Amino acid sequence: MVIRDKIFSTITSIFRRHGAVTIDTPVFELKEVLTGKYGEDSKLIYDLADQGGELCSLRYDLTVPFARWLAMNPTIQSIKRYHIAKVYRRDQPAMKKGRMREFYQCDFDIAGVYDPMLPDAEILRITTEILDSLDLGTYTIKINHRKILDGLFEVCGVPTDKIRQISSAVDKLDKMPWEDVKKEMTEEKGLPEEIADKIGQYVLKKGGRDLLKELRSTPELAANASFVQGLDDMDLLYDYLEIFEVIPKMSFDLSLARGLDYYTGVIYEVVTEASAPKAQKSSKKETSKPANNDPDADRSNDDTIGVGSIAAGGRYDELVGMFSPSGKGRVPCVGISFGVDRIFSITKARMTEEVRGNDVDVYVMAFGPKGFTGMVKERLQVCKTLWNAGIKAEFTYKVKPKLMNQFSSAEKNGVPYAVILGEDELAKGVVKVKELGLPEGHPEKDGVEVKLVDLPQEVKKRIAQRGDKESAIAKAVENVTLEEKN
Repeated sequence: MVIRDKIFSTITSIFRRHGAVTIDTPVFELKEVLTGKYGEDSKLIYDLADQGGELCSLRYDLTVPFARWLAMNPTIQSIKRYHIAKVYRRDQPAMKKGRMREFYQCDFDIAGVYDPMLPDAEILRITTEILDSLDLGTYTIKINHRKILDGLFEVCGVPTDKIRQISSAVDKLDKMPWEDVKKEMTEEKGLPEEIADKIGQYVLKKGGRDLLKELRSTPELAANASFVQGLDDMDLLYDYLEIFEVIPKMSFDLSLARGLDYYTGVIYEVVTEASAPKAQKSSKKETSKPANNDPDADRSNDDTIGVGSIAAGGRYDELVGMFSPSGKGRVPCVGISFGVDRIFSITKARMTEEVRGNDVDVYVMAFGPKGFTGMVKERLQVCKTLWNAGIKAEFTYKVKPKLMNQFSSAEKNGVPYAVILGEDELAKGVVKVKELGLPEGHPEKDGVEVKLVDLPQEVKKRIAQRGDKESAIAKAVENVTLEEKN
């Protein structure tokens, strides 16, 4: 939870920097609200048993509830909103890889009628700010456009009623080789083989603006209105992303389809080096799977399962209108969702040292000769004084504690300072302030005497100095080149 809270704090501070406000929605929604919004993934929705009332389901994501909320509040024509909450999916778990059935999502969405690609560009800028702040290592933002995909499928001869099914199959190219995806399209979804082969000529392509130019120069694609509109959007988006310095993180990837049915424009997802499963080269070889065939078993050790994308989203201009047949109709929206538990699993794997379990700055201790009272009331008094000054402090719940046990408790939780009470010192109105972990021979190894009346001020000063020192060290490390670190 310490790590997760820091992730939440980092993400929300950036959301607020960009002017977002927060809302909340119920954990469960009417089943009819969620039905038909997620394509093939609808089978992963948790339905609640009918107890004589309306049929409900646990929310699958935070996007559909947001669209429903917008439709129910017609006075709100535009909003930047973020929402951090749990969602639920009846999927196979892989706990160590952040793939769970109950997990947190952090969503950011911009709703309203604006000029093309401006909100989309800001969301991608927010994405890079968050990922750079979380220090997850190398990452790539894969991007595509639903109109480009739909136009591509039309040109290749995919029937209109099969476009979403084929999109869902193509979206698996990051997990499966083309042979397996083609097999799914032809054998499971009834697509003629020649059409699948034609699709394969395009969907394996990825690049940047060079790919946009290549596609625009292909006559049969350039003749499709949907395809050209998607290319125009992408060209404009690239103009804005150059200013936002996002381009180096981007990959225009024609295999990205995003399985959810509600997307209508730009779509994107973020992957890191730790996101993908081990590459599968051939469909003929059996992939290694756990011996346990229980669908509820934890599949963390299954090499065919990776962490997956750590963030994903896109434009969904029609979703609000599905809940609002009235004049409000369409409210264009674009957003992104960050999977906190997947980010957590990567962060945990990259950590080289233990995380402090609490934020306490001062441990109040007492010592004295054999038979001393333990000064429990005096310790309580000192703690109260520190708390009143806004200082994080604690003490042991023993009336007559042993000094070594008190030091052990402080060190276990990484508390940086001890305030030590002694009978003789208290009689003179002083206590000792000791920084824990100092090396032998340090001039303050045994602590320094501080007047009791000056204690809060002295402790605050030392905490501030320690923070400045840690910031300076962190800054120095950032400026060291990779070769010097090695």
